[in-house]
Amino acid sequence: MLTIDVGDRTTSETEIESIHREYLGGRGLATRLAHERIPFDVDPFDPANRLFFTTGPMQASTMSFTGRMNCTGVSPLTDGLLSSNAGGFMSRNFTAAGYGAVEIAGASDELLVIHVRDDGVTFEPVPELEDATVSGTLSYLEDEHGVTSDQTAVIGPAGEREVRFASIMTSEERAFGRGGLGAVLGSKNVKAVTFDGDSDIDLAGEISATQGEIHREAATDDHIMKEQGTVAVMDLANEVEGLPSYYFSEQQFEGVEGINGAAVADKKYKKGTCSACAFACKLPTRDEEAGVETEGPEFEVAMAFGSNSGIDDIVEVMKSNRLCDEYGLDAISAGNTVAAYLAAEDEFGNADLIHDLVEKIAYREGVGDDLAEGIDRVHEDLGVDNWTVKGMDFAAHEGRVLHGQGLSYAVANRGADHMYATFYSVEYPLVPEEDALEPTGTLGKADRLVQRENLMALNDSGVVCKFSRDYMTPERYEQLFDADFEELLAVGARTVTLERHFNNQRGFDRADDDLPYDLPDFEEALEEYYDVRGWDDGVVPEDAVPYAGEA
Repeated sequence: MLTIDVGDRTTSETEIESIHREYLGGRGLATRLAHERIPFDVDPFDPANRLFFTTGPMQASTMSFTGRMNCTGVSPLTDGLLSSNAGGFMSRNFTAAGYGAVEIAGASDELLVIHVRDDGVTFEPVPELEDATVSGTLSYLEDEHGVTSDQTAVIGPAGEREVRFASIMTSEERAFGRGGLGAVLGSKNVKAVTFDGDSDIDLAGEISATQGEIHREAATDDHIMKEQGTVAVMDLANEVEGLPSYYFSEQQFEGVEGINGAAVADKKYKKGTCSACAFACKLPTRDEEAGVETEGPEFEVAMAFGSNSGIDDIVEVMKSNRLCDEYGLDAISAGNTVAAYLAAEDEFGNADLIHDLVEKIAYREGVGDDLAEGIDRVHEDLGVDNWTVKGMDFAAHEGRVLHGQGLSYAVANRGADHMYATFYSVEYPLVPEEDALEPTGTLGKADRLVQRENLMALNDSGVVCKFSRDYMTPERYEQLFDADFEELLAVGARTVTLERHFNNQRGFDRADDDLPYDLPDFEEALEEYYDVRGWDDGVVPEDAVPYAGEA
């Protein structure tokens, strides 16, 4: 691990092999390091908060579904320990710099770019980049240093102004999005971090055959996500009355055809992918008449800036998506927060107002200064319901219809985030019939929910994309990681437990595992979940903290 203290501009290295063995890499590794090295009572914007960029062993491979990496810190949105995951092309450039983890600590007295190379670290003061957009910063780095967007983690003005849902952008349009870690980087006065080098990592074990099989299947499979991305599920969600609309007041949207998968596919002009991935499920889109070009929008963004904001025109959603990428905002939280304002002002469907609000949030101007705090902190002033869990606003998969997904939102350490367990996939269902569950009811789902949470934490530690679900079998996990599948799931269990324990020390307990709506047998289902986890009323017993050695 490379530690960079931006306050005194020093670096140090720490051997972390023993932790790698227990937590693989990615989210697991970063959670373990954060649990030891971040004070439990830290304010998210205090210099004592730290950010951990981490990859996993699969980033040293060339297999599909492995072009992702992790960032972890205490979230200014949820006030808990949180990990965010980004795709694109940075992970292998990060790996080439020679580190399994890069820790950023302290706070600089002037705006910096940090250049991480396998032969050293340099600190570059960049006062001229104050308030620069993401693309403006990337242009500077390429012109001055020959550094590409695929080598860079960068914040926009939203991060500099500590918007609580500011993102860290990479590969120009990919985001460490949910949870506001861009604001943490901004609080440290770091505009960008670049990675480069020629380091090579040897993988143990014979895994090339399994890699080849997965890569070939990803390339040849005729999957709808290759054409429509995640927004392919929107028509199904709308059909089952599970599409949040008009700031969560309705569950169907009459204008769905204007923002659904077909609408996005109509604007797609080329294939898009992440590093080494043949699945190519990304959606580069453009509308020449409107002069807008972006990537996506994905389903969550099409909900937040579309149905939830009363917008039935995919081009207007594309404009919102592009603005969020430029300013460095989590497009899901930005869209939902804008939708809350539209509800308060009876302005659903006002696209010009929406775009204006996105800019005002990014620069904390006027009403944007309040909205930049997020729904949990501003809903009372707006006079709207608080559609959040642990401060995190809801994703698109509707827990009022998919009850196991609703339970997942309630218990997830990250709040109302769909990717923490991806439980929606077994309730729509998007999995084979033999693996599916009835969407109604919460009882009897705890075992499956815990298994899903552990598996997703394993993927985030590997690091393996969660959209590999049709290709990654237990046998393939064992072949790729040279370990028993149950041992691998235990990595996920340790990670989830450490996250929960950290947040317990910050005051999180059963009261935070709640929803703004009722589900059948919810309290009993919570008990089932706690029993499976071995927690007491949402709190990890001290003798159950899975610590493994010293860093």
